[in-house]
Amino acid sequence: MNLGRLNHVGVATPSIEQSVATYRALLGADAIGEPFDLPAQGVRVCFVDAPNTQVELIEPLDDKSPIAGFIAKNPAGGQHHLCFEVPDIGEAVAELKAKGATILGEPRIGAHGTPIVFVHPRDFGGVLVELMEMPRSDH
Repeated sequence: MNLGRLNHVGVATPSIEQSVATYRALLGADAIGEPFDLPAQGVRVCFVDAPNTQVELIEPLDDKSPIAGFIAKNPAGGQHHLCFEVPDIGEAVAELKAKGATILGEPRIGAHGTPIVFVHPRDFGGVLVELMEMPRSDH
């Protein structure tokens, strides 16, 4: 497996609206998608486009959301994960498991509509890594 393109940096936030306002006011961001819910993952997300990647703003839908625990520990929010693209999520998972990495759960559909999976932070020096199958049009 080769390291793919950095697709996005996930940033947990207690309020997408406040975060969007900050990205607009401080960084001049104007390419910002509409927030949308991912009930299966317990989150609301919104993408801020940068010239070379995206920032995924992630807000918990309720206190059962995995992001709710992150916000409880980090009330202002903060960097949650890095997301790298892979050509085939199944192959990536099999290879990582064979190398001893800890995959968190089974692949599922992520915010971009393609399969994703997370790799335990202890495998990457404390950084939660998301792997995202590249959309078929990007192959």
